[in-house]
Amino acid sequence: MHYRKFAADHLFTGRQMLDDQYALIARADGKIEHIVAKADAGEDVETYSGILSPGWINCHCHLELSHLKAVIPEHTGMTGFLLSVMNQRHIALPLILEAVERAESQMLKAGIVAVGDICNTAHTLSQKNKGNLFYHNFVETMGFGDASAGERFEQAVQLYKTFAGMPASIVPHAPYSVSRSLFALINEHSGNTTLTMHNQESGEENTFFQSGAGGFPELFAALGIDISGFRPSGKSSLQTCLPALEREGGALILVHNVATNAADLQWIAQYRRPLPDLYWCLCPGANQYIQDRLPDIDLLLANDCKLAVGTDSLASNHRLDILEELKIIHQYFPHLLLSDLLQWATFNGAEALGIQDRFGSFEPGKTPGILLIEQAEGQQLSGRTRSTRLL
Repeated sequence: MHYRKFAADHLFTGRQMLDDQYALIARADGKIEHIVAKADAGEDVETYSGILSPGWINCHCHLELSHLKAVIPEHTGMTGFLLSVMNQRHIALPLILEAVERAESQMLKAGIVAVGDICNTAHTLSQKNKGNLFYHNFVETMGFGDASAGERFEQAVQLYKTFAGMPASIVPHAPYSVSRSLFALINEHSGNTTLTMHNQESGEENTFFQSGAGGFPELFAALGIDISGFRPSGKSSLQTCLPALEREGGALILVHNVATNAADLQWIAQYRRPLPDLYWCLCPGANQYIQDRLPDIDLLLANDCKLAVGTDSLASNHRLDILEELKIIHQYFPHLLLSDLLQWATFNGAEALGIQDRFGSFEPGKTPGILLIEQAEGQQLSGRTRSTRLL
């Protein structure tokens, strides 16, 4: 059996930052054997300057939108962005497939090993079948009217079946695009152990549910969607829709959370019915791209929220690179420990997707990938920081 031995200035296990007195031992195929004292590792230890880390987990991506890179201008606002995506996502299939292949190559080069990917089509299926990355396919469904819920859900079921053999779930798009009846069908689907949903990506989402005002009525009008039967709940979007996803067990990954506030988090803490295990996925690059605003990460941490990290799509970001997302977070929240950021992007992401038995940490038997993070002086990320996959 051929082994490789790695050591560096620091070794991040997925949950803990160790110093340079430890070595990581792995098989040539990437399976982790042990972390041992460097003095006991023997000869042939590959020693690097930087931090060894498990591979990145991209908890939220829209790979099928990769052909929209640099198509939609920055800072359109949420409703403007949504309308642009709907109007411009349909082009010749060969061009979409080429963009998907390029985008996956970018993720591989950036050290991403697993992806939670939103699917409205089967356009990514052929690329995913190559087995280059692990994917959990989140088959997204939407429909604001209760009358169309059955039809919309059946369409999602048919798409879900095309991903047979891969991990997949049928999931709601967002609170403002899914009817109560459609939420119920999603919640009852037996294959849905892990769910995800775009959550409070803008303040307009909350305004729509609280008073019926904001930009969303204009968006629905532009799309020809009748919302005359809609009645504002007087609550935030999250407080309005989360009860529709009551369930024992499983996980729910809430994505973006830009407009999540203290009242929402207090409401969740006091909720007395069973909810799935909540993970809060940050996509700061996309938040800046669309509306130049970030979530209140300090507030989320103060309320013990479990954080993960995603890239969103190339329609709303310049690259699919988890390290770049962490750089943005560290730029605006420099007091955060690098070890915490790395845990969000490795172990927490793997746990959110239910793949912590294979990815996210350096534990015997796992194949999480091995990255070298260089030029993180003083354990602070900067524009010079980069990551390279070693195994």
